[in-house]
Amino acid sequence: MLAWVLMPDHAHWLLQLQGGETLATVVSRLKAASARSANEVLNRSGPLWQRAYHDRALRKDEQILAAARYLVANPLRAGLVRRLGDYPYWNAVWL
Repeated sequence: MLAWVLMPDHAHWLLQLQGGETLATVVSRLKAASARSANEVLNRSGPLWQRAYHDRALRKDEQILAAARYLVANPLRAGLVRRLGDYPYWNAVWL
């Protein structure tokens, strides 16, 4: 996982596939693990994520870094914070 941000009603993950796994498999595992954790913390059960997801392939390093910047800036664009450092639910490997 290169970068991620958890928004109030959705999440963004920037993933780099390795080991021959498909994107569908990785997303399924990520959704399952995060749903289990969230359900435990929230004392609830049942689905957390919608089945579908949107993907976009990036080929060049410049595209990856630009996508990461765009992704983690979501809380700023949504007006949730004035500075990215004030938003606790994001991370990127470049820090």
